[in-house]
Amino acid sequence: MSNGVTPDSAGEKSAPVPRRVKDFIDISEYTSLEDLIRYLETIRDNLPPEHQAELKIRGDEVFGRRLTITYFREQTPDEAELESKYAGGEGDGATIDDLRRKLDEVPYKLGKSKGR
Repeated sequence: MSNGVTPDSAGEKSAPVPRRVKDFIDISEYTSLEDLIRYLETIRDNLPPEHQAELKIRGDEVFGRRLTITYFREQTPDEAELESKYAGGEGDGATIDDLRRKLDEVPYKLGKSKGR
């Protein structure tokens, strides 16, 4: 995952790229057609730019079915603050390749496992 900062043409770091999150809206199966149409129009008119919205039918006969709309939106300032507080690994510059290299350097012995 990137650190959210994109390099400009000179190789320097520019402004952070806002992170997008996937959000969900569920519509129960007990909705009239007129209400459903009105609800979908309201949702469509209020979606953020570049939302990539999708509509799926989820559930089963036991727990019921529902329409689920998924879409992307930018993080709120509160979400961004929490992510930066708890993300941890992105701030120290460690990448997956760095971690893999470190793990490859750990010595280990091949031998019989205890269960065999």
